Amino acid sequence: MDFPFAKRIRELPPYLFAEIDRLKEEQIKKGKKVIDLGVGDPDIPTPPSIVSALQRAAEKKENHRYPSYVGMLKFREAAAEWYRKRFGVTLDPEREVITLIGSKEGIAHLPWAFIDEGDIALVPDPAYPVYGIATKFAGGEVYKMPLKWENGFLPDVESIPEDVLKRAKLMFLNYPNNPTTAEATEEFYRKVVDVASRYSILVVSDAPYTEIYYDESKKPLSILQIDGAKDVAIEFHSLSKTYNMTGWRIGFAVGNESAVKGLGKIKTNVDSGVFQAIQEAGIEALTGDQSYVEKNREIYRKRREIFIKGLEKLGLDYMKSNSTFYLWIKVPDGYSSSDFAKKLLEDAAIVVTPGVGFGEYGEGYFRVSLTQDTDLLEEAVERMLKLNL
Repeated sequence: MDFPFAKRIRELPPYLFAEIDRLKEEQIKKGKKVIDLGVGDPDIPTPPSIVSALQRAAEKKENHRYPSYVGMLKFREAAAEWYRKRFGVTLDPEREVITLIGSKEGIAHLPWAFIDEGDIALVPDPAYPVYGIATKFAGGEVYKMPLKWENGFLPDVESIPEDVLKRAKLMFLNYPNNPTTAEATEEFYRKVVDVASRYSILVVSDAPYTEIYYDESKKPLSILQIDGAKDVAIEFHSLSKTYNMTGWRIGFAVGNESAVKGLGKIKTNVDSGVFQAIQEAGIEALTGDQSYVEKNREIYRKRREIFIKGLEKLGLDYMKSNSTFYLWIKVPDGYSSSDFAKKLLEDAAIVVTPGVGFGEYGEGYFRVSLTQDTDLLEEAVERMLKLNL
């Protein structure tokens, strides 16, 4: 018996990466050696010290029971201390930090705490699809904030109509940005904090890529470094990209006390927290040897240089930035982003992500993820060169 899906499910577009996986499998079945530069899933293993911490913690009987809904206080203290050292931001670990089953979970649940039917969430476009989907699941409406090349892929928050701002409850931001690789400036964050303060909008800052940068003198910012930001902002951070822990599902949110409390109320009713052994491993990640993070940056730096040289030979323009392990590239003349991604897959067995999959303003671009070894990246470049684009 087939049961009809709810309207919220029927209206969902195919999830971007699931569709890419389907097309990829078709090529593999044809016997092609596919190079996947689509999903941003680090191929570098989790550092051994973190794995060992999990192994030790998994043997503790006290970790075999239900964990705290909001996370172990020791983990929240470690997250607060990490923020203090990295950004100079002081946080109360009991009231301003909450543990998450990966930051995606927290971002998806947050609108349920603050969006009522008909409320607006300001969502960047292009963007990680979860922002808009979570808003719609909560009964809210999405107002798109275009991210454009000429604006450095920063939304013009001061141009949003006042009637929209009065109905808006959330503003989603993501810097360093996925997919565009753009970075936020202090000036931009000050404008955001000013607008959010005037219209009582909760800023939802998604910041999983702050530790993947290539110029030590230009480290990415946290919005919480801006005066007054803690009054209007909650920031999500993940151990996934910083410590190569995508499969572990652990992250945290910090900032505005009422925002953290609201998210906690949702989580109390829908999940049972993070396995404490994983939280203990997370403590090791945040407080232990940080040289692994620098090694990650060096690996991605070399990969980035390889692919950028290839793009320059191909004559393809790309967003020049200091952050993330992505490249955001203009498609050649005469192609849509989907058509070009399809051409690369069918003619060169290379998976990239079409920009339109991140929203209508992503049209005209494609995203490359540098989560493959240098040999495969060099081969991908060679395959693209043979296409005579």
